[in-house]
Amino acid sequence: MTSPTAGFGHLTPERMLDALEHAGLRPDGRLLQLNSYENRVLQAYLEDGSAVVAKFYRGGRWTDAQILEEHQFARELVDAEVPVVAPMMLEVDGQSTTLAHMDDVRFAVSPRQGGRAPELEDPEVLRWIGRFLARLHEAGQRQPFVHRVSWNSAQPARDARDWLRNHDVLAPDVAPQWHDAAQRCIDAIQAAFDQHPTVRSLRLHGDCHPGNLLWTPDRGPHFVDLDDAMQGPAVQDLWMMLSGEPDAARQQLDALLDGYESVREFDWRELRLIEALRTQRMIHHSAWLARRWDDPAFPLAFPWFGTPNYWSDQVVKLREQLDAMQTEAEKASGMPRWD
Repeated sequence: MTSPTAGFGHLTPERMLDALEHAGLRPDGRLLQLNSYENRVLQAYLEDGSAVVAKFYRGGRWTDAQILEEHQFARELVDAEVPVVAPMMLEVDGQSTTLAHMDDVRFAVSPRQGGRAPELEDPEVLRWIGRFLARLHEAGQRQPFVHRVSWNSAQPARDARDWLRNHDVLAPDVAPQWHDAAQRCIDAIQAAFDQHPTVRSLRLHGDCHPGNLLWTPDRGPHFVDLDDAMQGPAVQDLWMMLSGEPDAARQQLDALLDGYESVREFDWRELRLIEALRTQRMIHHSAWLARRWDDPAFPLAFPWFGTPNYWSDQVVKLREQLDAMQTEAEKASGMPRWD
């Protein structure tokens, strides 16, 4: 398997078409690349006039067991009538599977489902999304993931920090300040989880931002891209739907939870984890970009990454997040502010 930082130069259109044929499909030769950085995702047109979405996985990121566990979760959600796009069963070498292999290429195929961005300014749209997230979590709580990652502690942030430090990625004049801020944030993230040890962990979408949610007027929202499915607290699938100034974000959250609690009870203590989860995602995102930097697509898409200005800005943002986490810790404990 190739390095997770490797690009997709070997994945030519001819190889992708051959892979689809290997899985029993009959593409007509037309491929339309869709927006994705982590994997290569394309719309493939078939000879019968239909179209499917093919995802070619980046080598070295997930094991087969992790991918298949995500696929099984998606199919469980479909069986529970939760609106997600799940991978299709494929016939490969006489076996039925959702994860196909052809040499070193791993891929999955899903039905094509259209939609547009949801209107998150509309409270009724947010309530609708909240109801569907609650149904997703109802299915997610039935059993835990065994192979997927967990965001129930500061470990993902530690792993990201360690990778950046071990690979000497940061600009030398900014590295000490960033590492100091990151360590203090990691301690605060862990403290936030330690303050709420009984918060329930369940299977999640994991990357539930507006870009992974499509809206159709007749059927409402449906979720796409479970590639980051994880184990963690329910609020992880809520906070990334929020945007704007604090008052606006609070109104959005109220509408989401209004819909959510019409289906499933929400543990309101989890709101105290939002800033910790946000901080963890920031540190994780920096490492994600650095790990992929020798993929030619990344310098083109993120030309600002890795500059001294980028890391200086990250130091400022991490310190702001530390302050936000300290405020939440005070609310939870009633103790004075941390120094």
